[in-house]
Amino acid sequence: MSKNFLFVHFIGDFQNGEQVYFSVSKDGLHWKELNDAKPVLTSTEGDKGVRDPFIVKHPKTDVYYLFGTDLSMYHRNHDWGQAVINGSRDIIVWESTDLVHWSEPRFCTVGLPEAGCVWAPEAIYDEEEEAFLVFWASNIKEENDTEARHRIYASYTNDFKEFTSPEKYIERDQSVIDTTIIYTDDHYYRFTKDEQTKKIILDKGRELKGDFQAIRSETLSKAEGLEGPQVYPLDENRWILIVDQFAKGLGYVPYEIKDFNTGDIQLLDQDAFDFGNTRKRHGGVIPISEDEYSRLTAHFGVAD
Repeated sequence: MSKNFLFVHFIGDFQNGEQVYFSVSKDGLHWKELNDAKPVLTSTEGDKGVRDPFIVKHPKTDVYYLFGTDLSMYHRNHDWGQAVINGSRDIIVWESTDLVHWSEPRFCTVGLPEAGCVWAPEAIYDEEEEAFLVFWASNIKEENDTEARHRIYASYTNDFKEFTSPEKYIERDQSVIDTTIIYTDDHYYRFTKDEQTKKIILDKGRELKGDFQAIRSETLSKAEGLEGPQVYPLDENRWILIVDQFAKGLGYVPYEIKDFNTGDIQLLDQDAFDFGNTRKRHGGVIPISEDEYSRLTAHFGVAD
């Protein structure tokens, strides 16, 4: 059975571009902007911007949590060097029960005291812990490092108010950011951006905090200049990976995952998708019900 989808995202490093925008889809491939392509949620405190938004639904309370990076490159005069070493250690969180009415934003400090930034937070529900594992990238110089680098850190929360002490979750010889995780066929699959090659790397594990094994994908090994990976099921049999072509300034492009375990991933034809009228930047996709789709479009309106 096909699903409806909500895509939360930002649109660019310019005034009002680094806020939360909503787009919807009836098939997960063709998208339309909500709210006349204007921000639905905005942050005016902290860095005065929000990037890399992500959304989850609590499986026991049905509360939606939408959260993102406290960062505005527009207000930082596009100084990435400073954003890496003295960026905010907060994530910004909103919550809702209907996707239309949202709480006021709250700022939650999750980064370690020595962290230079907290980027691209995401979460996955851990059934064993009965809590969300929230994970993000922080730039930190450890004792034996010649220079600081990005690693993925993680913390547990059940309400996006109280968080456990952060722990190092993914480390490589090079900086890594932008991790997304899905669970299918009794395995967790992680897609992560290698900051050195600007490619997406894939690994899998049976336990969320256990050992993971690398999976080589011929397609991903050849695709460069990508970030912000997101993975979601179109239906019971098809999975889609979307990635932001940031290096070329082209926005998102979708791939179909034919086989997670062999890395068989294929780029879709240009006529098979349409991301709408705006260039969508790093965000998150979640399946929604027909009622939720109708409620969103009735309240915010759909762009032509």
